[in-house]
Amino acid sequence: MISANAALTGSYDPLQVALSVLIAVSASYAALDLAGRVTATRGRARLAWLIGGSTAMGIGIWAMHYIGMLAFRLPVPVEYDWPTALLSLLVGILCSAFALVVVSRRRMGLTYALIGSAIMGCGIAALHYIAMAAMRLPAECRFDFRLVALSVALAIVFSFVALWLEFYFRDEPKNSAWRKLGSALVMGVAISAMHYTGAAAATFIPAASALDQSHAVSISSLGTLGIAAATLQVLGVAVLSSLVDRRFDAQALELALAQARLELAHVARIATMGELTASIAHEINQPLTAVVTNGNFALRQIASGAPNLEELREAIAEIVNDGTRASAVISRIRALLQKGAPDRVELDINEVIQEVTILVRHEATLSGGVSVRLDLAADLPRVLGDRVQLQQVLINLIINSIEAMRTLTDRPRQLLIKSAKNADAVLIQVQDSGKGLDPEQAGRIFEPFFTTKPQGIGMGLSISRSIIESHGGRLWTVPGSSGALFQFTLPTNGNSVS
Repeated sequence: MISANAALTGSYDPLQVALSVLIAVSASYAALDLAGRVTATRGRARLAWLIGGSTAMGIGIWAMHYIGMLAFRLPVPVEYDWPTALLSLLVGILCSAFALVVVSRRRMGLTYALIGSAIMGCGIAALHYIAMAAMRLPAECRFDFRLVALSVALAIVFSFVALWLEFYFRDEPKNSAWRKLGSALVMGVAISAMHYTGAAAATFIPAASALDQSHAVSISSLGTLGIAAATLQVLGVAVLSSLVDRRFDAQALELALAQARLELAHVARIATMGELTASIAHEINQPLTAVVTNGNFALRQIASGAPNLEELREAIAEIVNDGTRASAVISRIRALLQKGAPDRVELDINEVIQEVTILVRHEATLSGGVSVRLDLAADLPRVLGDRVQLQQVLINLIINSIEAMRTLTDRPRQLLIKSAKNADAVLIQVQDSGKGLDPEQAGRIFEPFFTTKPQGIGMGLSISRSIIESHGGRLWTVPGSSGALFQFTLPTNGNSVS
């Protein structure tokens, strides 16, 4: 028989205690994960993540507290007032929303963190004690206010730690999964410690007064498992949604970066073609001059009244050949200036090299008579690539080599372009007879915006490396060589050149 003045002796179900800690850890992990989504999104998407994330987190915190209370067994029947329980759930959701808003700020100073943790800690404490107020049992609940104060203090301290961890992990640093999981364990155990400290502050004394049980419901062990299962499912859906959204964001970012690289490569091509204006004009004017010369000869033959048909036929044939040659040069220039998506086709890399050589040979002549020599291996296998992008890489490497030899006076200015078979790839080398690369600068020449030219923007080699790597190859320099030696590989597709 229970004494009227003796406190009721309670005990804890260890399995349900463990279940409450598991839910606390799961809710903490979801909080760390969802904080990144709220921070990364804007507008309506941010509002949706804020509402959905705070709801999932609030349910997790609420369920942890109630399962912890249900784990406490008293020798009298205990029921719960569901409107009061619903109010405690609302408090949990509001606390979670506040936490997500705090950690999604651009900056979180110490003062803001302290104020935020005080508000959030008091909110969690309010959730706990409102949940206890939902208890309906034939006993009076008395509190040890020292333990109550300790539980509130713990809630504030743990809220500060939780806010700091959420703020730290919101940008999802690389390889943060294990650290995030470890932080969730710390947060989950801390939340559980606050709950059970608050529970220890309560003492139940038998009471004969009638209780208002109009909205009270009894929760069985099966009901406890149902609450736990539903909560874990909600948290799992929240984390899974965050993962899927993060993947979509990553794909969108990759597409945006790819588009930006294409735009930048197009701008670089236009700049390069501007540098080659004199060479391009020469390549076009040469066949046009020949067309005019042969056209005038044909007109004189016709005007003579007795034209030499054989010579007239040869002149017209040369006009056709020179027109075709000029058209081919213009087509190549148009292709280099056009903006569009990469078009990967089977290519003979030797043909690409020869086409580029035609465009730059006048530039080589203007730069102090640089002699360009080709050493192209026969029967190279074809490569799969974008002709325009590969031409851009070769033009950039060749122009750099020509400019490096412009002031050379102590030896001949020579440029060697070589192709060869290299295992399962084709190797292309561009080597000049200049002074070579400065060892201190050689490690940085592929960095964006790094340049050794007074008028350069430092993007040519960076873009070139990006293009080659997107083709599955590699672009690098060879240290210790005579002059500057750049070489790159392109994987073959297994088909030999016919």
